[in-house]
Amino acid sequence: MEQMGNGNPQSQFHAELEAILRCIDCGRPLRSDGAGGYSCAACAKNYPQRNSVACFVDPGSYADSFGFQWQRYNRTQLDTEECRQSESDFRKRTGFTPEDLKGKLVLDVGCGMGRFAEVATRWGARVVGIDLSAAAQVAARNLANRDFVAFQADVFALPFALESFDYIYSIGVLHHTPDCEKAVKALPPLLKPGGYLAVWLYSGYNKWYRFSDIYRRVTHRMPPRLLHGILSVAVPVLNGLDRGLRVIPGIGAPIAGAVHHVFPVNRHANREWRVLDTFDWYSPRYQSKHTYEQVFRWFESSGMEDLHVVDVPIAVRGRKPLARLPYERRSLALGESENSKALV
Repeated sequence: MEQMGNGNPQSQFHAELEAILRCIDCGRPLRSDGAGGYSCAACAKNYPQRNSVACFVDPGSYADSFGFQWQRYNRTQLDTEECRQSESDFRKRTGFTPEDLKGKLVLDVGCGMGRFAEVATRWGARVVGIDLSAAAQVAARNLANRDFVAFQADVFALPFALESFDYIYSIGVLHHTPDCEKAVKALPPLLKPGGYLAVWLYSGYNKWYRFSDIYRRVTHRMPPRLLHGILSVAVPVLNGLDRGLRVIPGIGAPIAGAVHHVFPVNRHANREWRVLDTFDWYSPRYQSKHTYEQVFRWFESSGMEDLHVVDVPIAVRGRKPLARLPYERRSLALGESENSKALV
């Protein structure tokens, strides 16, 4: 990590970040190793830099297909002056506004190539992005000139101190973990009191995806390059068939709907987006679907309040209470006491 002058805002951001980094093994503060990574003086654990990103996971994981995906489509979904779709999606799936995020410390869980972190930093936030895959490296390159730092890390073992962030969001990511509920519940402890969490997950209300779930039993085992090659041919063919059928009066639209139900592919207007989003659907090992009732229970059991349904299913936003409840204060005190004992 490049060190800059003391008066430089980016240098201040890095100093703020180093103050909240914690060892995922023992929970003690980390220090820079001088080579872009971090080390723990307490337990001697090292977290090296790989390809410009500090890594808190070992190479290889169930998310490797996403690394391939974002290396291949490294800028496809970034906003431009002509198209602000990612900004629109960010608003609809988090309910956050520029006024909310300006000047805030924000955690992007599952940042991918930096699509939504680009929006948040453009709005004036200081953003920390984590991704289990090599996509974190792409995000670091895409947002090199922003108040943004990427880490390769696991949502189930995040390297941050409790109550570090003003806002946390995760958009279209946690349903690709082995345990979506556990992943969601890992995030509220990292919020400052009064901070906000927003998540967007696949909907469990609509069963249109049942055929793709069957196909994915095979497709998620394919080498990413092979699957991508197949979809690069199949998606344009099925999209063309869909458009052709829909111009047939009467029976065309129902037949097109049936074909899409049996062979679901993305219908985005942009060809690259269509292939990318279809690959994103068929490549993951894990892909769960959820209801508002489930997600509200997870938020409530984590102590979150002021819960809101956001515009696009399943999007939920909640706030961490300003004051801890008595049992939370006791739990935190006990946790700190146990950590202190472990260090003796």
